[in-house]
Amino acid sequence: MRAATLLLSVLSGCAVGPDFHRPPAPTATHYSHGEDPGATAPAQGIAQQFNPRASVAADWWALFRSPQLDAVIKEALGNNPGLAAAQASLRASQNDLRGGYGIFYPAINAGADAARERFAPASIGNRAPSSVFNLFTLSASVSYALDVFGGQRRLVEGLRAEVDVAYANERATYLALSANIVNTVVAAAAYRAEIDATQQLVELQREQVRIARVQAEAGTVPYATVLSLQTQLASYEATIPQLEQKLDQSEDLLAALAGYTPAQWQAPPVRLADLTLPSALPVSLPSDLVRQRPDILAAEATAHAASANIGVATAALLPSITLSGSYEALTNTTASLFPSNGRAWSVGASATAPLFQGGTLWFKRKAAINQYDQAMALYRQSVLGAFEQVADVLHALDHDAAALSAQDRALAAAAEALHLVQIDYDAGIATYLDVLIADTQFHQAAIADVQAAAARYQDTVALFAALGGGWWNTP
Repeated sequence: MRAATLLLSVLSGCAVGPDFHRPPAPTATHYSHGEDPGATAPAQGIAQQFNPRASVAADWWALFRSPQLDAVIKEALGNNPGLAAAQASLRASQNDLRGGYGIFYPAINAGADAARERFAPASIGNRAPSSVFNLFTLSASVSYALDVFGGQRRLVEGLRAEVDVAYANERATYLALSANIVNTVVAAAAYRAEIDATQQLVELQREQVRIARVQAEAGTVPYATVLSLQTQLASYEATIPQLEQKLDQSEDLLAALAGYTPAQWQAPPVRLADLTLPSALPVSLPSDLVRQRPDILAAEATAHAASANIGVATAALLPSITLSGSYEALTNTTASLFPSNGRAWSVGASATAPLFQGGTLWFKRKAAINQYDQAMALYRQSVLGAFEQVADVLHALDHDAAALSAQDRALAAAAEALHLVQIDYDAGIATYLDVLIADTQFHQAAIADVQAAAARYQDTVALFAALGGGWWNTP
């Protein structure tokens, strides 16, 4: 008896199918060929430093130091339906796992039946007259499936991996939501600045048209000059509605991300001057990135679930053993139900083995192996995509700083040219039209400078998103 018990415990401790092992972390130390940049070029007085040893803050958006931005993030994290759906999916997978643990316990059922029957003795070769009687039955049964080959344990292992998938997807939703909000706030701030600069540009252009028209009437300039300036004015005027439309769409998007209709809620307005560009930026090592990015973790957990399914499919090819027992009490009156003379019980074990299924179980196992291979390939694709994204963002931040620095120089040159033209105008050397032209060039440079600054902000957001968003540092 002891030997049988020992054999049973040994058998129940094994599980067919492969044991899943996390893919090894990459050994690379850089994201691009050669050295990753240690810092960007200075622009607007800020050179962003990349620190591989710094950790990504969970509330990384706080580095932009905007109370309005923080308020929008807080509103969205509490009301966004997409995030709520991801959280509900996580809870559902957790409850599925809790339900899956039930297969490790015996199944116990109880039943009660009451019937009035007419028995025909002729059915058993007896000529006695038929009789009518009552039959009351109480029954209980217990069954337990021995997980000899670990198919049930692999099934629960797969459920546990599905929880990991749902958790990673919830983190990915959280990251996408926060990044979309910050990006949209930056875009809206840039649109406001462009609208202001373009409106000033339109006023200057209108003044140029007025002066040119006066000069054309005086015969000092051809009328074609007036038409050319009017064409340019109309082009500038057409830009404003386009920018206002983009601003309205940004505000509508922020309301939707916060869980409201555009008529119910409006985000507090933010201007670029209200935002602070983070100067110290973390850059996780590649070996850490694969343990941080929610999409990579989801792909890894999906591969784990696929690995467990191989074990489930393999166990289906092997015999299954079930222990069972039952007890029944039968009587013709409820008064004699306890105790009852009509008692029956049974204890036994059953074993079933698939002998021929037309290849169904065999090919299901092969399909499970193919699905695992697919999941591992998708995992590697996720890792490659993540490395590419980080490399692209690091390059973009370097190029953004160079572009913004050039735009700053262009803006400074335009401002200096305007200053000199104004001096000449005061001295009677330049005309008022020269001043307006220089002022127009200055505002055009200002608009380009706003666009370059906004791109730098948004690529900074993209870096925090590419690194995983710091969810692992949440208190």
